[in-house]
Amino acid sequence: MQTQINKVELRNLQLVDYKQLKNSMIESYPEMANSYWESKDIKKLLAIFPEGQLVILVDGVVVGSALSLILDEKLVDKRHNYRQIIGDYTFSTHNKNGEILYGIDVFIHPNYRGLRLGRRLYDARKELCEQLNLKAIVFAGRIPNYGQYASKMTPKNYIEKVKHKELHDPVLSFQLSNDFHVLRIIKNYLEGDEESKEFAVLLEWNNVYYDESPRLINLEKSVIRLGLIQWQMRQLNNVEALFEQAEFFIDVVSGYGSDFALFPELFIAPLMADFNHLSEAEAIRELARHSEPIRKRFQEFAISYNINIITGSMPHLENGNLYNVGFLCKRDGTSEMYTKIHITPNEVQHWGMKGGSHFKTFDTDCGKIGILICYDVEFPELSRIMANEGMNILFVPFLTDTQNAYTRVKHCSQARAIENECYVAIAGCVGNLPKVNNMDIQYAQASVFTPSDFAFPSNGIKAEATPNTEMTLIVDVDLNLLKQLHEHGSVRILKDRRNDLYEIRKIEQP
Repeated sequence: MQTQINKVELRNLQLVDYKQLKNSMIESYPEMANSYWESKDIKKLLAIFPEGQLVILVDGVVVGSALSLILDEKLVDKRHNYRQIIGDYTFSTHNKNGEILYGIDVFIHPNYRGLRLGRRLYDARKELCEQLNLKAIVFAGRIPNYGQYASKMTPKNYIEKVKHKELHDPVLSFQLSNDFHVLRIIKNYLEGDEESKEFAVLLEWNNVYYDESPRLINLEKSVIRLGLIQWQMRQLNNVEALFEQAEFFIDVVSGYGSDFALFPELFIAPLMADFNHLSEAEAIRELARHSEPIRKRFQEFAISYNINIITGSMPHLENGNLYNVGFLCKRDGTSEMYTKIHITPNEVQHWGMKGGSHFKTFDTDCGKIGILICYDVEFPELSRIMANEGMNILFVPFLTDTQNAYTRVKHCSQARAIENECYVAIAGCVGNLPKVNNMDIQYAQASVFTPSDFAFPSNGIKAEATPNTEMTLIVDVDLNLLKQLHEHGSVRILKDRRNDLYEIRKIEQP
């Protein structure tokens, strides 16, 4: 990525976006003359089907779009070309009572390719298809690399080779990787498409939730998927090696559709090996030089893999003071910092760390969450304040050297889940670091804890990883179950508090 990205936004297209939309289209289709929609066309689309027109903005600038119509299934089944399917640019084919969401355009500005923004547009289309209770998404995709092989093979043979990854097509390969399947080949689809020899591939994605009987769709996401990373401590030659290993895990949990990726506390500690000749306090201050580059790279990962990343924690220098901090890198490109409030005696004695002065809940596209670093979860006041602010999921990145230290984190986390009627997800490091002072052994077992009531596991444990083994733990949590618990639980801990006798409040710091 050439420049720093501060924010990515996916929303519906608006007419004021037209100039930026046009500029991005021109850049996206340099091989095709007049390859942009006229303003009058966009006005028509927004008038007849505004919810079907999507855009991606990076730092306020439109860099991609996906445009759609709703069509009658019988029309899609017929042999057609591009002009016919869009009613010769009148869009008269749009039928709000149709069964098919038909994609008429999708593009990403070339300067922003490689960030999986196209995948994000496709995912939004799928979500729209489900929300509108449509049967499928259909569109005709170009095969721009076919022109290089047209003299050697038929379109059918070309498609088969792309399917089997013997050849790569920038459009078809991407669409196949997004769960679309080939219906048929269309000849003379898009006039002037010399790269594809005017061939196109009609592709389909089926909505498994489609119901022929009309029904209301719950637009609010209630089931949230968590990806917990139980990180193996290992020797790392440099920060790029750390990024490579971290990206592997982000790719894995993102590939399973996780909404969050949680890394452990101080998982970057192997980078301290280069400073082992220094005192422990000096070595960790050298490690703090990596905190800002790590934040920036994890922001890129959050955008590219469309996932919210909790970066565990790392040392951070501010005004000469050393803090233990982490970053919530959201998939919209923004990031926020959280700080460890309570510092262990070991962190004070060996590193001279200080505790932070501010804590808060964080708004995400999956609701309000809280983040507490390790020792902080052993102080119930913090999470109770977060629960009062509406927190549904508490994330706890931790680092414990022995099993008894882990036991404190585990049981306190379970208590926080019960008393605050929320989910608590914890993840730590495993393995040994013989060449890093004060970081030589680790013990961990990533887990997701629940409240204790009939809708949840009887032991309050939703899932657990294998202790002391590098792995991921992918878990679904249902926020609707928390809502029911708050109102109709066997006990209602949050509602039954005696606020007339006692209270917990936050003292705001300057």
